[in-house]
Amino acid sequence: MAAASWYHRDISRVVAEELLAKAGRDGCFLVRDSESVSGAYALCLLFQRHVHTYRILPDDEGLLSVQTIQGIQAKCFRNLPDLIGAYQQPNNGLVTPLLYPVHRARQAADEDSDGEDGRGGRHVASTVLAGGAGAGTWLGAPVAGRTHISQQLHQRLQEQVHSSPASDFMGFMAEYLNHHLQLDLEALRHGHPQLRHLSTALVTACRALHRRIDFTLAGLETLARVFDPPVSPRSPAREQVSPGHRSPQPPADLELLLNKISTVNHLLSSLEKKVLKSLQETVSRHNLALPSVAAAPPPAAKPLAVQSFEVKVGKSQRAALMVDVESGTVAISKRGSGSPEETIPQDKILQLIKYQSMQSKVRLVYDREPQRSLSKDFIFPSARKREAFCQLLQLMKIQHSNLDEPDLISVYVGTWNMGSTPPPRSLASWLTSRGLGRTQDETTACIPHDIYVIGTQENSLGDREWVEFLRASLKTLMAIDYRVVALQCLWSIKIVVLVKPEHERRISHVHTSSVKTGIANTLGNKGAVGVSFLFNGTSFGFVNCHLASGSEKTHRRNQNYSDILRSLVLGDKRLGAFDLTLRFTHLFWFGDLNYRLDMDVQDILAHITKKEFEALLAVDQLNLEREKNKVFLRFSEGDISFPPTYRYERGSRDSYMWQKFKPTGMRINVPSWCDRILWKSHPETHVVCNSYGCTDNIVTSDHSPVFATFEVGVTSQFVPKKAPGSGPEPLACIEWESIEVIVKTASRSKCYIEFHSYCLEEAQRSGENTSQSCDVPGFLKLGWSAKHLPVLNPILPDLEYLGDQHLLLSIKGVESCESYGECCIAMRSMISSMAQQFETFLFHRGEETGSMRGWMKVRVPKDRRSTRERLYEWISFEEEDAEPVADAPTCPKPPLQRLRSRPHSLPEPASGYTNPAYFIFEGVP
Repeated sequence: MAAASWYHRDISRVVAEELLAKAGRDGCFLVRDSESVSGAYALCLLFQRHVHTYRILPDDEGLLSVQTIQGIQAKCFRNLPDLIGAYQQPNNGLVTPLLYPVHRARQAADEDSDGEDGRGGRHVASTVLAGGAGAGTWLGAPVAGRTHISQQLHQRLQEQVHSSPASDFMGFMAEYLNHHLQLDLEALRHGHPQLRHLSTALVTACRALHRRIDFTLAGLETLARVFDPPVSPRSPAREQVSPGHRSPQPPADLELLLNKISTVNHLLSSLEKKVLKSLQETVSRHNLALPSVAAAPPPAAKPLAVQSFEVKVGKSQRAALMVDVESGTVAISKRGSGSPEETIPQDKILQLIKYQSMQSKVRLVYDREPQRSLSKDFIFPSARKREAFCQLLQLMKIQHSNLDEPDLISVYVGTWNMGSTPPPRSLASWLTSRGLGRTQDETTACIPHDIYVIGTQENSLGDREWVEFLRASLKTLMAIDYRVVALQCLWSIKIVVLVKPEHERRISHVHTSSVKTGIANTLGNKGAVGVSFLFNGTSFGFVNCHLASGSEKTHRRNQNYSDILRSLVLGDKRLGAFDLTLRFTHLFWFGDLNYRLDMDVQDILAHITKKEFEALLAVDQLNLEREKNKVFLRFSEGDISFPPTYRYERGSRDSYMWQKFKPTGMRINVPSWCDRILWKSHPETHVVCNSYGCTDNIVTSDHSPVFATFEVGVTSQFVPKKAPGSGPEPLACIEWESIEVIVKTASRSKCYIEFHSYCLEEAQRSGENTSQSCDVPGFLKLGWSAKHLPVLNPILPDLEYLGDQHLLLSIKGVESCESYGECCIAMRSMISSMAQQFETFLFHRGEETGSMRGWMKVRVPKDRRSTRERLYEWISFEEEDAEPVADAPTCPKPPLQRLRSRPHSLPEPASGYTNPAYFIFEGVP
């Protein structure tokens, strides 16, 4: 089956339709893996410019059949080629016979390997020889063909040389490919499969390894003998052989080498037990009392000192703001005055308004007397000082709130390509967000975050060693013993999630996963690791990846991203059919993405010297690919105001080492922002990026560590305030008036909509669409009326609960049950007695596949409409208007209606669609 050229494995529905459209002939067909049923297939057939998709399902005995409507006998076949052969005949129930197979494109040899800097590529050398076709295809080839095979493999080896540190090893292998491969091929033809010449080449290449293992083995044996039981005087003494005086050995072969490695493995695994047993026996035999070591008490949490900020009040008056988080007060004093002019308790602060037009300005609204409130504007020396002041007030509110569960947490995300070298002793600047770019102010840098997520690439440390190093570093900096939520590793790619001890009980449903995207998607030198979990009622996903390297491999990086998106298994299993980016309230994606700058290296260096980052960001491959909607659709990224983090000279941050000399010539690695942190959140949720930068004093790698910190709104497991009565409980309901959908497809299939949400007991399904048209080639417009849309009843009717919920919708074909696109709708703005309009995009497997709009309302019973203000809602954003008069009274209580907080870094909602078919929605009432 795998050899059939019409079988395209796991390509997406959109790609399959594009291939058929390109072929353009009625009867063109291909087979791909089903997206909806594991182990099933989808037969895609072009007829009259439309793609018809049929499901091929296996039965209990493994026989395959095309799914038919109820009552029609299905034809069963042993394998796919038999099934396809049968349906190439006419009158078999398909719209047209299978006439012209669309062949799978041959994949170019995977050139990607790790270690552009000559490090981190140690896993690659052992796989170079395995990269070609199977030997069975060579045996009948004539001598000229075998010579061509030798040249082909030698060329493939040369392509790997630039990225492998094992140049001597590669030399031996090149010798084998040039002079001895044909001899092994000839032996294979005559029935001798030993590959004698390959074995000789490997033995020669591993000679140095033999010597190192002999040396290590002798040392381990000596240490083991030290802890052996004492030898009886009557027993013969063991023969002592020094490593330099071993008896002559026969010529080394591979079997001997493997035996030696096995012996080293056994000695290392048994030595610790032997030493422990020996010491225990010594203590017992001599009745030794080991000195008692009193456990050091855990360091007390560091109290926050009172922080002072110099500000301007009004146009020229100078003042000082004193923030005391522990006592919960803000004191205002005039410059030079010893005592505060006014002290405001935290419970009297009503609102903090950040001005967008002036990044250093903030307005404080607070109670001064009953039924009256005042506002004051303060201008800080910099935007960073303003953010530090706001963070301290936010922390003060949290500490002094009476909430059992938090509304707001802080999340730290860090990524670092360690370059296969050990880290420095201190990671303080990285873990406290200090360095270049948008960094934490010194007044808030050492405030501990609730969650730390650390992603590394080319990390040569052991898993346990790395985790303990991180925990010890945070304990030294924050005086908190962070707990490990998860550790996931793929070769040298690692992700660690740590939380404060008080949050450990709030974490549940932890899942981890990894995806290989290295050579032929089988090696883990490139790929991704991921962790997901619930924090009370909020779902989080974190993905750390290392994508393909090389300036010219943009398309390959895009493909890596798609493969990770499709294959990473995270989050609620019930949402497995949804795009990974829609499964979580908040998804953070970071790592060495390896996207480069498309500019001459000398021009790049000149812009860096002048700190002209905007010119460089305009040619940043990741930005360009995102603008084309190729990768990271609808993700956000903080403003980049720090220099490119790759490729520095190790030991310094003063210069970039952009030249690399290889046996094949000089390679140029232009300075680039390879290391990035992006995120995507559900609509109408709270997430603010407070810092995004890199360190400037960690110099062990050619990459600088990158950090970002976030303020994230979370929800608790809701408990209704009203106890259930004896009568029937009132129900909230979600009602739909209409839904219109445009999907990118050449199919004319009828569709239905699936509705998923944590607020529903189970998934719900609509009827088939009631209207359908294909006014624009390649796009299908579908419509549903209220009669064919289900009324949904949430499990709880409370407004406070429903305002935090989201609906996930999936458009599925009736015939194939495969998704044409998914979307997410926030219920908060839909809560009303009148229908509200919504518009959103559809996504599937990382691609934008269409759009949806409609009218809906969420009706809440009158006695369940009470709610409360979230801790993050008292900070809002506002454009500057007329200057207020200082100390001028504002509106009487109740206080101002809270402006919905929207971070400045998030893109504004698009006013229109960019898809060629979306104009159908424009101007339609």
